[in-house]
Amino acid sequence: MGSYQNINTLPPKGIENKKAYLVGGGISSLAGAAYLILDGHMDGKNITILEEANVLGGSLDGCGNAIDGYSIRGGRELEEHFECSWDLFSKIPSLGNPDRTVLDEFRELNMSDPSESACRVLENCGEKANLLTLGLEGIHIKQLRKLFLKTEEDLGAATIKEYFHPSYFDTNMWCFWRSMFAFQDWHSVVEMKRYMERFIHLLPGMPHLKGVLFTRYNQYESMVLPLRNWLMAKQVVFSLNTQVKDLELSIEGNKITVTAIHLTRDDRDEVIHTTEHDLVFVTTGSMTENSTLGSMHEAPVLNREVGGCWNLWKKIAQKHPSFGRPEVFCGDIDSSKWESFTITCTDSKMEDILRKLTGREPHSGRAVTGGIITIKDSSWLLSVTCSRQPNFSNQPENVLVLWAYGLFPDNVGDFVKKRMSDCTGEELMTELLYHMGENEEIPEILKTVNVIPCMMPYITSQFMPRVNGDRPAVVPEGSANFAFLGQFVEIPGDCVFTVEYSIRSAMMAVYTLLKLEKNVPEVYPSKYDIRVLAAALRTLYSGRPIPAEAIIRWLLKDTTLENLI
Repeated sequence: MGSYQNINTLPPKGIENKKAYLVGGGISSLAGAAYLILDGHMDGKNITILEEANVLGGSLDGCGNAIDGYSIRGGRELEEHFECSWDLFSKIPSLGNPDRTVLDEFRELNMSDPSESACRVLENCGEKANLLTLGLEGIHIKQLRKLFLKTEEDLGAATIKEYFHPSYFDTNMWCFWRSMFAFQDWHSVVEMKRYMERFIHLLPGMPHLKGVLFTRYNQYESMVLPLRNWLMAKQVVFSLNTQVKDLELSIEGNKITVTAIHLTRDDRDEVIHTTEHDLVFVTTGSMTENSTLGSMHEAPVLNREVGGCWNLWKKIAQKHPSFGRPEVFCGDIDSSKWESFTITCTDSKMEDILRKLTGREPHSGRAVTGGIITIKDSSWLLSVTCSRQPNFSNQPENVLVLWAYGLFPDNVGDFVKKRMSDCTGEELMTELLYHMGENEEIPEILKTVNVIPCMMPYITSQFMPRVNGDRPAVVPEGSANFAFLGQFVEIPGDCVFTVEYSIRSAMMAVYTLLKLEKNVPEVYPSKYDIRVLAAALRTLYSGRPIPAEAIIRWLLKDTTLENLI
């Protein structure tokens, strides 16, 4: 969206008489409420967010204290070209300084402390792996080039493993890729294609995680809280501990209208009646539904029950074929689960260990590891990161907070001979320290840490192989008053498992239902930029001559495009 499209919208006719209900309290609903106010000119008092938990933010969470331990289920990676996200946060005041926006402070922070991994991969119990290139052979580059050019329809429900030659999974690129984005080889190759196209401008920086941006604190405090506070000031109604059970729909020909919302609020059944002049937004599915926590001495229990938000989508999907197929995403927990754990270190040697590995001083306000450290030969495929400290606003100076995860929770550990999913926080930390080369320090360090594990059944469910129609459109054809939001809707060209995807869905829903004259910003079109493509091609070949490079250089010699290759 160029500046010409960045207009101030006119109030839609009858907006003062409309009410809006947003099911789910994650970032997509919060963004939807914000855009209803900012561009839809809706009074905040007419907007209600219905959330089954007792806290907002969905997957963008962060809680705890230095005594009981901090807990973060995960964090989404951010980058410069999240056009919808930065549009929203350019309008939300910072918590620390209301004269500056969240975007102002975020950009200033990342400009002063740009992220770059100081130790991207470990192996052999604490040795730095010198993986400076993607390590691709000709056959891999050929397959990547074909993947870039193929249509999603041609690829269908193929998995990554079905598409690539077996040797690809031994390359540095796959090591970087799956640990950075949490891809498994049984996930959708279409989603991998989208990531490759969407973030191709970041490919040259992949070995060192250049171009990835991070918030000051955990994403709940840095993104959710400022947005929540702004919405509260606008008098948006938050109804927590409220589970929406079903929607009543009127389907007349091609027109579909939500007429009632069935919910349970504080253990009491209620019905909200709606008209076609009201608006209903529903977040379908959840990556963090049914997450369970463990402790230093207890492993988290895998909850295999179908969660409330998934049941809601299943009920809705039965009412019309255009509402998607939720079972594609929630029907195979063993293919979508993995485990993370948050490490609270108090007066601990972990500071010295990280300093030794990275060469970076873990002083206040700086990202200690500069991104995730992946342990290449870990049976659990462990990765660990220490983001900017303090990672929580109430975190004391003598406390360090780390976050780690393993992509293979059913595998037996290399030092702790148990499945990751069966391990306590103490055992998870023991395995991590072993792989960091600190075997002798394990007993002492365990006295200084509190580890809270978290099992997440659906954390990569959005990557499951799918075909057209499995995800509903943001605004289904014929919808008079409702839209779908979140990670399980279809947004052409954009990537799931990102904050941007959720916020973009909210922006699309509001602009479409209110028929606003303003356009949603386009997905950053880096795949059409010949400069980006040239840089990516050089990266794929790792310094080796590109086919026909000499001829191209000769053709471009003494022209304005001479430095393209």
